[in-house]
This record gives sequence, structure tokens and C-alpha cells, in this order.
Amino acid sequence: MSGVDWYVEGVSFGNCNCSYGCPCQFEALPTDGHCRGFEVFRIDKGHFGAVKLDGLKAALLYAWPGPVFEGKGEMQAVIDERANAEQRAALTKILHGEETAEGATHWWVYRAMSDKVNPPLFKPIEYAVDIEARTARVAIPGVLESIGTPIKSPATGQPHRVRIDIPNGIEFELAEIGSATTRSSGAIKLDLKDSYGQFNKLRHSGTGVVHG
Repeated sequence: MSGVDWYVEGVSFGNCNCSYGCPCQFEALPTDGHCRGFEVFRIDKGHFGAVKLDGLKAALLYAWPGPVFEGKGEMQAVIDERANAEQRAALTKILHGEETAEGATHWWVYRAMSDKVNPPLFKPIEYAVDIEARTARVAIPGVLESIGTPIKSPATGQPHRVRIDIPNGIEFELAEIGSATTRSSGAIKLDLKDSYGQFNKLRHSGTGVVHG
């Protein structure tokens, strides 16, 4: 870590192939033995050194043949096409775990556990999310489409609300959990239906999750 000061704050939504509880959040093995999914976020406030990142969006697609900690994964960042050259470089470094203390963020871990890092894509990212309602919609032309919804009780058909609280986590402090369905094409293919959906506020810096 060379010491570039950076910070991103915003709202994040993600979907992976695990069951609603996502065993990874509880230091358990993935539901199906492997892990693949994506996350997308909007930066409401952010910078990388003197480079402002406010209002930009980015996504990260990933896949591992086993648990994340066993490595041999693959990942690809998608950066908001509205970003200028400096912003594109900054967001790519952040998502690739650069300028970050060892193990401080999930992005650092994902990069460390990936043998293959595909070149970033620069695309328009349509993204709407409501954390409280557990709803989201994402569209990245030619790459990915995803919808997030509340979990529905099989007994009553009513929305079910559950949260995961990780005080010392490297991804979030508190996340609302829902259901999500995602399809993607390209380097990392996803075909997920009614699996783990995660809705959370994002506050990251080069030293990890910013608490409070």
C-alpha cells in the first residue's frame, strides 16, 4: 500500500449463488460448494487522492470453483462509462484491491484469491436500489441484468425481513437480505434465480470499512 488516500460511500446491491443466509457470511462453506455472483454500487461521495468519484457507479463480477479462501478465482470490473480517464483508473485500482491494506476490504480479498483478472469494461450502468424495501434493478447492456426483491414467506406469501450484522466485517456493518435473480454473459457467466440478495450501505477506504 503506497498511501493514496481514498474513500467511497454509497449504496450496494449484490447477488450470489448461495442460499438466503449466505454461509460465507458465517465462515461456513458455500451452499453449492462454489461461489459466483456480482455486486454493483453507486458512489454518493468518494475520492481517490484528488480525483472525485461522486455520482459514479461500478460493478464487479466474480467466480470461484470452491470457497473464496481456496482461490483460483476469476473476476471482472465494470466501470461507469461516464467516468473520465483518471476516474476509470482510480475505480479499477480500488476494485482490484490496490492502494489497500492487506485483507482490509472484500475487494482486496477477491483480487488476492483470483488467478484471472479480466480487463475492466466501461459501460453504462442502470442501477436503482432501495435498501429498506429490499428492491433493486440493474442493467448493464451486453453484460448483466439483475432484479432484487424481498424474501417471501412460503407460509404466508408476505415479505420477510432479515438482516446480517457484522461489526468487524470487511464488506459491510449491516446488510438487508433479500432474494435476487441475475443473468450475465461474457467473461463471467451468471444464471442465478431466487438466491442470496444483499442490500447495504457502502463505506470503504484503503484501511477497510469505515464504521459509524
